[in-house]
Amino acid sequence: MNFLQQAISKALLQLFDYEFTDNQVVLEQTKKEFEGHVTFVVFPFVRFTKKSPEQTATSIGEFLKETCEEVNDFNVIKGFLNIVLSDVYWLGVFENEIVKPNFGYLPANREKVMVEYSSPNTNKPLHLGHVRNNLLGYAVSEILKAAGFEVIKANLVNDRGIHICKSMLAWQKFGNGETPGSSGLKGDHLVGKYYVIFDQHYKQEIEVLKAAGKTEEEAKKQAPLILQAQEMLQKWESGNEQVMALWKNMNQWVYAGFDVTYRALGVNFDKTYYESNTYLLGKDIVAEGLEKGVFFKKDDGSVWIDLTADGLDEKLVQRADGTSVYITQDLGTAQLKYDEFKMQESIYVVGNEQDYHFKVLFLILEKLGKPWAKGMYHLSYGMVDLPTGKMKSREGTVVDADDLIQEMKQTAKEKTEALGKVDNFEEAEKERLFEMIGLGALKYFLLKVEPKKRLLFNPLESIDFQGNTGPFIQYTHARIKSVLAKADYSESTLDYDQNLNGTEVELLQLLSKYPEVLKISAKDHNPADIANYAYDLSKTYNKFYQTESILKVEDRSVKTFRLKLSKHTALTLKKSMGLLGIEMPERM
Repeated sequence: MNFLQQAISKALLQLFDYEFTDNQVVLEQTKKEFEGHVTFVVFPFVRFTKKSPEQTATSIGEFLKETCEEVNDFNVIKGFLNIVLSDVYWLGVFENEIVKPNFGYLPANREKVMVEYSSPNTNKPLHLGHVRNNLLGYAVSEILKAAGFEVIKANLVNDRGIHICKSMLAWQKFGNGETPGSSGLKGDHLVGKYYVIFDQHYKQEIEVLKAAGKTEEEAKKQAPLILQAQEMLQKWESGNEQVMALWKNMNQWVYAGFDVTYRALGVNFDKTYYESNTYLLGKDIVAEGLEKGVFFKKDDGSVWIDLTADGLDEKLVQRADGTSVYITQDLGTAQLKYDEFKMQESIYVVGNEQDYHFKVLFLILEKLGKPWAKGMYHLSYGMVDLPTGKMKSREGTVVDADDLIQEMKQTAKEKTEALGKVDNFEEAEKERLFEMIGLGALKYFLLKVEPKKRLLFNPLESIDFQGNTGPFIQYTHARIKSVLAKADYSESTLDYDQNLNGTEVELLQLLSKYPEVLKISAKDHNPADIANYAYDLSKTYNKFYQTESILKVEDRSVKTFRLKLSKHTALTLKKSMGLLGIEMPERM
């Protein structure tokens, strides 16, 4: 709308002898209850025009109508100038922007961004919380790529620590040599099974110790299993061959299992970091911080930073025995990632329970004088609840991602078959469609809500062919493809001089907004902007489909235009949903 900003600036200069930059002229979309496409609010300018808001708006409107061929009409509501753009303008936008192959992709900006997501523990399978994490990370990455950024998708795997040793110890004591092959379980599920078994036996030992007179806290610390797990961790850190061999073997089981889940979710990574390789990093940064006076040493030899002046607290960055804490390795890993990729922005997709941790991490890096620290961003997201309540992984009641994916496919199958939508499909095509609908429903439901919000996920609600759901958008796409197939449509240059109907303009206006929605979504790291745009576009197309005849219209040029408009609506739906990792079926 630069032309309109320029025209309004010109009107202000010629009518009122005041010069304004185009950027000072802010345009809004006209509210649905008023006639018009674009609104200019004149209130901030009346002190210069020395006229009432209505007089100012009317004068500018008349100037635009006389001098701007793109302006067809206007109306004034108090100080709001509602501008009606001409059919010539909308057809020009269609032919010069919307139908171009690069529509919906912003120019490359030479900026590099790393998006770190997933970050699983290798002691259990991925669950519903991980699903939201992975889908957010993948979608943000794809949106940033479409917005012109070079993107590195990274995964930091938490493959060491006491929780890993718990699974290893339980398998060693109670596993009888069980493997993924012998058990028929995916490797991550098998290892997760022993994490649960450890917890069950650990609780029994605690109860025995409590019955013998120990307090709860004493019992937790003195239970034989936890002491053995701590001993195993010490052996791991000292490089004990047997422990290392067991660790590598069980981790390989988990990685193979994770890969299956990642493929099912449709997510991927360009770079994988392992905590076992990074946990010792950061010690050089601690030394650097001590030298710069950013950190200080207590009498026991432990190293801290005082952040109380910044409204936080004192934070331990290295234990008295010289070992790292989480913040230490995160400092080192941040430096490692920057040294390797030199990115302008580093995004961490991590749940909101870690909000404080990332405030501290970023602030420490700034205080250490790392110039790249300003580009660090925590994409904080809320927990996912189910109708049955909160998940608890240690008790074995977690909703595994694999089970959830399978349930979504099954629910999609039942609902689709009940509607009779696939009676003439081949079996393989049916199965592929059920997978598209099930995963599309899951992804859309989790991504249509702003990341920071906690949400309640109901699988049955997510698979609905009406309303703000993935299947509704997929069905709209399939409907358009059906129309185009029946018309045997092939695209050509449009020569169209008919008057546009209201729903046609509404659809063109919404299509034209897609690049701006993409830009905002990338800036805010918010896939919900794209998701809800796709829903609005689907609703608008269905309104157009119900209002205007497409296949049966007699005027050939009108039919050609409406088919072309339909085709590019389908393409925009496919592009926008593709950024969310959602596939669009050709027929449903």
